[in-house]
Amino acid sequence: MSQLFSDGWMQSFAEAWNSDPGLFEELEKISFNSVIGYGIDGEDSPRGVLSIENGKAVSAGEYDGQELNWDLRASEDHWGKWISKPPGMMGLGTAYTTRKLKFNVGDYTAMVKDPRMAGPFIKSFAAMGQVSD
Repeated sequence: MSQLFSDGWMQSFAEAWNSDPGLFEELEKISFNSVIGYGIDGEDSPRGVLSIENGKAVSAGEYDGQELNWDLRASEDHWGKWISKPPGMMGLGTAYTTRKLKFNVGDYTAMVKDPRMAGPFIKSFAAMGQVSD
């Protein structure tokens, strides 16, 4: 497998994102636009970034100083667990409250209170699981 959140990994993640209508179509309905960083807790910056326009991933790659709307961080072990077995809402809530999943940028509470965003957020972990070796 490509290194987690590397350029190649992020490109594959964007393809998986765009191939899941339950993910991108739901975000398209609310005109969701965002730049999302993904990285390892404790590192200075995220490793990868995904740019979303109207629910679709329009660019993906290594982080290069882009301004982020969301910056999600966890340990490599936790990312690996969530990628191999995507968590549900309860699992993500627990991960957030126990600080296993951190939002360095972005408002987790506002997101999970909005079902139009919470459902696709859960589905994004399943899309990560589609990234091939």
